[in-house]
Amino acid sequence: MSVTLRTDIQMRVSDIDMFHHVNNVSQQMYFDLGKRDLYAQVLEIDVLAGALRIVAAATSNSFIRQVRMGDDLFVTTTVERIGNKSITLFQQLIAREADGSEVVKSESRSVMVAFDFERQESVPVPAHWRERLER
Repeated sequence: MSVTLRTDIQMRVSDIDMFHHVNNVSQQMYFDLGKRDLYAQVLEIDVLAGALRIVAAATSNSFIRQVRMGDDLFVTTTVERIGNKSITLFQQLIAREADGSEVVKSESRSVMVAFDFERQESVPVPAHWRERLER
């Protein structure tokens, strides 16, 4: 899959721990902002409400470098794979350096599942989701 979105991140004071690092929970929230942008811009539908939703089944993170107060951050979100009932997303939290270079600070891979909340079960990825993600 080749869909990739870029989401600028606004760091908040509450994201910082006593060592002036962005804590891991905040980094996961940054990845969630990237997911939200994917849903809004690519799927163009609200997949977080209603009977048919997208939910996280698994997430794994790799914290590669320290994220510090003042880093200029953005998240990239890439659709890595579309399965029968799942969508795998690969994300990177990237800092823009003063010299214009970009450094990967952390990565996340999430398996998202199409879920029918009325029936309380996973369902095949709807065709209209698949079409939008593949274009």
